[in-house]
Amino acid sequence: MLLLSNRFREDEMDPTVMRPTGLARVPDFLHLTRLDRPIGTWLLMWPTLWALWVAAQGIPERRLLLIFIAGVYLMRAAGCVVNDYADRHFDGHVRRTKNRPLATGRISEGEAQALFLILVMAAFVLVCFTNLFTVMLSVGGVILAFIYPFMKRYTHLPQLFLGAAFSWAIPMAFGAVLGHVPVEAWLLFVANVAWTVAYDTEYAMVDREDDLKIGIKSTAVLFGQADRLMIALLQGLTLAVLAWVGLRLGLGGFFWLGLAAMAATFVHQQVLIRERDRDRCFQAFLNNYWSGLLVFAGIALSLWPGASGG
Repeated sequence: MLLLSNRFREDEMDPTVMRPTGLARVPDFLHLTRLDRPIGTWLLMWPTLWALWVAAQGIPERRLLLIFIAGVYLMRAAGCVVNDYADRHFDGHVRRTKNRPLATGRISEGEAQALFLILVMAAFVLVCFTNLFTVMLSVGGVILAFIYPFMKRYTHLPQLFLGAAFSWAIPMAFGAVLGHVPVEAWLLFVANVAWTVAYDTEYAMVDREDDLKIGIKSTAVLFGQADRLMIALLQGLTLAVLAWVGLRLGLGGFFWLGLAAMAATFVHQQVLIRERDRDRCFQAFLNNYWSGLLVFAGIALSLWPGASGG
């Protein structure tokens, strides 16, 4: 009887006992790669599409468009896998992340490592269909995607590394279309880094109480009571740099309408985060889908074939 009791306790502590098998595992892998939650994919997609349209001065080549769309899905999934791997010992202590499959043991560390490698290799194969310059740039993207999740242990600015990782597709898109990276590409890069830090600070505000307890660093922790002001300044910087790009490229009315609409979403987000309520901060983060879409619509319509400046 004692032996059976001990065996039961060992099984209860063994995560493999609770791990599903066969097709029942699919939801866990979808959750690990966040394919069931596409907001992060869109936040990576919009600046990639901004860059492709600007670089091509209109609708980009279909082959490159498909390569970059698929690449966004693969690299965002890879980034989520390595993020959960880095946080596997912390996620269980955070209310929002305690049920993630690596934190609960429903997916093993080895499986996560293998999946990350598969996703990165698949993305690299796609990049090989562009040009050597873009292939060389892609190495930087992989490095940024890998190191970002570990930065929250060493700096209060992990969102800055996320911004660089989420913006790296911009110079890659210009490289694939033009074979070089012009000034406008780096301005888009700066604008997107500022925007990413702003919206990921909104996201970090959701977990700030838990992060303070377990010692995780973030801009939400760093900014403290100045969080709303800093987000507003970053959003203002985003708008200013995008406006600079619009002036340099001579984009027409549709672009400026899209930029004004982005500014309206930022005002809405400031209203949402005013009381620093967890759920409303998360709603503000999700609202950035529209921020990116509206700018893309403005760029695409301004550069539409036959359009005369919107």
